[in-house]
Amino acid sequence: MRIDSDADRPHLAPHVRLTFDSARERHVLLAPETVSVLNDTGATILGLCDGERTVAEIVAELHRRYDRVVDDEVRRFLARLVAKRWVEVSHG
Repeated sequence: MRIDSDADRPHLAPHVRLTFDSARERHVLLAPETVSVLNDTGATILGLCDGERTVAEIVAELHRRYDRVVDDEVRRFLARLVAKRWVEVSHG
């Protein structure tokens, strides 16, 4: 799977969980045998990946929340997680 268009709808894979780690005081992405500490933007992006919102809607929401958002960086971030099979995509 990969992100092919702005109409794709990303969501976390069933074996992956986004949670807040109080010891680290950061959001983390939990996958089998892996813990990835996220920055605030990464956590926000993944929080928006609900399978309902499209990539375009996620980028638009990030523009509303943050002053500087580079659309291609968001898409590359999601593409890396898709490649790791931590995020899945329903093609629109």
